[in-house]
Amino acid sequence: MATTAPEGGRTAPGGTARLGGWKPLTLLLTLLVLLNYVDRGALGIAAPGLKDEFHLSALQFGVALSAFAWVYAPAQFAVGWLSDRFCVYRLVAVGLAIWAVSTMLTATATGLAMLVALRIGLGIGEGVAFPSISKMIAAHVPQERRGLANAWVAAALAAGPALGTLAGGHILNDYGWRAIFLIFGAITLLWLMPWHFVSRTHWHVAGQHREPSVAMRDILRRRAVWTMGIGHFCNTYAFFFLLAWLPLFLVKQRGLSILEMTGITTSVFALQAVCALLWGWLSDRLVHAGHDEGRLRKAFIAASLTCSAIAVLGLSQADTTASIEGWLLLAGAGAGPAGTQPYAIAQIFAGRRASGSWVGAVNGIGNTSGIVGPLITGAIVDRTGSYVAAFLLAAGISAFGALWWLFAVPKVEPVAAFH
Repeated sequence: MATTAPEGGRTAPGGTARLGGWKPLTLLLTLLVLLNYVDRGALGIAAPGLKDEFHLSALQFGVALSAFAWVYAPAQFAVGWLSDRFCVYRLVAVGLAIWAVSTMLTATATGLAMLVALRIGLGIGEGVAFPSISKMIAAHVPQERRGLANAWVAAALAAGPALGTLAGGHILNDYGWRAIFLIFGAITLLWLMPWHFVSRTHWHVAGQHREPSVAMRDILRRRAVWTMGIGHFCNTYAFFFLLAWLPLFLVKQRGLSILEMTGITTSVFALQAVCALLWGWLSDRLVHAGHDEGRLRKAFIAASLTCSAIAVLGLSQADTTASIEGWLLLAGAGAGPAGTQPYAIAQIFAGRRASGSWVGAVNGIGNTSGIVGPLITGAIVDRTGSYVAAFLLAAGISAFGALWWLFAVPKVEPVAAFH
């Protein structure tokens, strides 16, 4: 029986659909995630200037950070559902346009209310990324390359903050915080040009030859979705904490200059990007050598979160530039698997029919960390005048997550009803 290509792609040997080959697709999706995290992290980079200009308390700044996830987290469920039913290529293009324009308009913000509104717009647009990306990887990338494809995405997840901090720090130092948003948003819009040329031939047939979709309610009945969602909360809590608060912590609490902060933060995220690729490559090699894929990928996540817990705990006590940089480099080196492996695991469970919805549900649950985390951190800093308790909390959540992935997430195997 012939295997049809979902989303209008060609069918490769073994039934794997391709979009002009999986490598060009992966390259553009990698760039999409890089831009996603450049724009998402812009507020944290701008914080040393923006927070003072708007006279924001730590809690008020936390509200602005949290506003992104107010819509982003619940939108994951809707986007996952949409990506399994409609043209995922168009969905990604529309979402990127929304978040790029929201980023550019942030340069015109006049206070907290406008900042919150534009962060909500950013959350709506960026919400399309990961469910749609997972849908396309599951459909177009061969199974034996899935770890590496997801590793490229995870590398971009770290390279985005690295590039954003490097460029944004210099822009902040030379031109002020508003220029960061204007330049970042304009550059993001340029991605639509290559995406149009790569995907346009598939738009008109994206609704044809589609396999039966899976209802979101059927996905939400699966214990694995909820346990993965809780695990993903633990994955993202410390990462978002460092992404959002690290520039402010280094400048305001540790007295580093803007350019010193830029150098340290850039090096950490750059190391994370390189290590994400290495971890992804190693995981594929081990799977190819015969190791159980599900157990291996869960173990990689647990090791990553253990490393994060140790590094963040060390940061809570670090009081010299050298020690801060050392602990941050440890965090960067170990962070890759937590960003890579959950999507590969979701693709095993759900397959190409339901991977968009599955990842949407896991992301929707997990990214509630972006709602509560900034508010908790802001309240802690306002109350204590210190970041120590916030670092300790982030370390504790990472340590709990390591155990959770090992013992609470069920055996990783395809759900027969979805394949």
